[in-house]
Amino acid sequence: MSNTVSKIAYRPVGIVLGIAAGALAGALFKQVWKMTGGDGEAPDPTDEHRGWGEIVAAAAVQGAIFGAVRAAVDRAGATGVRRLTGQWPD
Repeated sequence: MSNTVSKIAYRPVGIVLGIAAGALAGALFKQVWKMTGGDGEAPDPTDEHRGWGEIVAAAAVQGAIFGAVRAAVDRAGATGVRRLTGQWPD
């Protein structure tokens, strides 16, 4: 299978995996924030009752979780496409 076909085959897989990764990362972040933040909801950046430290910390944790989950899901998807097609999607 050509590399072009491999890229085309991976595109819909990548879209579905991206949506799944976002949902998984969001659920994981909520659980992590509950364990570390005390209350159930992460702070909204425009909430005047929350301090800078809490807001920036929440954004940093959220970004790290989303980045790690997205990388893991993308890597797993690319590995699956390679197993199916014999080509690594670029």
